Amino acid sequence: MQNQTNSEDLSATGRISVVRDRHLVPLLTSPHSQASAEQPWKGVLLESHLVQPGEIPQHEHPDLVLHLQLTDSDDFEWWSAGKNAIEQTRPGSMILIPPGTSDRLRWRGPSERLIVSVRQSDLAHLANDLGVSGTPEFTTNWSFRDLSTQHLVTEMGRETRSGFPLGSLYADLLAIGLQTQLFKSHAVDPLKTPALKGGINLPKLKRAMEYINTNLAEDLHLEAIANELDLSASHFAHEFRNTTGQTPYQYLLDQRMAKAKDLLRRTHLPVQYISASTGFSSSANFVRTFRQRIGLTPEAWRRNQ
Repeated sequence: MQNQTNSEDLSATGRISVVRDRHLVPLLTSPHSQASAEQPWKGVLLESHLVQPGEIPQHEHPDLVLHLQLTDSDDFEWWSAGKNAIEQTRPGSMILIPPGTSDRLRWRGPSERLIVSVRQSDLAHLANDLGVSGTPEFTTNWSFRDLSTQHLVTEMGRETRSGFPLGSLYADLLAIGLQTQLFKSHAVDPLKTPALKGGINLPKLKRAMEYINTNLAEDLHLEAIANELDLSASHFAHEFRNTTGQTPYQYLLDQRMAKAKDLLRRTHLPVQYISASTGFSSSANFVRTFRQRIGLTPEAWRRNQ
């Protein structure tokens, strides 16, 4: 029950936090960078840190934490569960710390790191969706390498730095992909997921989303997007929906609305210009669609900002 309360508090802080002396405090106090104050993935927090030599005092993790080292080759020392060791690390080295782990660390050199926290309740929810009873358990691993996990965390870092240009849908797919990879490769009882039939793999899905976002102002045709992936239009439409739960048009409209709101918020451009730059055939069509989806006209929404 204590961990559940801490997890809920963690979500409210917006920082990857630990329990120290019965208080919730940030895991790291070194300068950290996040391209967006609000991260779209659910149950996951990601921070980028330049870790300096020094010690993190004794603390407990309410949620699963994963470190990915990006730069430098040095070592660090850890103390946990009555054990102590020094780990030699290099770029690509990772640390996996399950919920409930109590430890302290001493960094012996600087390193740039991506650190991800996954809320315990979301791990349990995904496990249930995948047909697993209860929440998969993990053991602490102070130094390991896994290219699949590394790729997913690195991609999450890119999306964060660039301000999530592909939207919440792609961010959610990355977060779910990371959690599933943890279940499959790092749980005490690894999850055996059935081979997926159909669907579009993540690299192809990203290419399709990038193409859509690059051409938001154009009168996009399904065939043009499908051609980027060497698929027929009907096959692409079917597999896109199977993979994401959205039609390509729904995703396109979501991204057009997101760009329109960004322009309305940041600029004084007239609605006619914003309409054209987000691919609507007329201002009237843009205003009608905006009101249907957002609940206000573009100008009224802009005044509220």
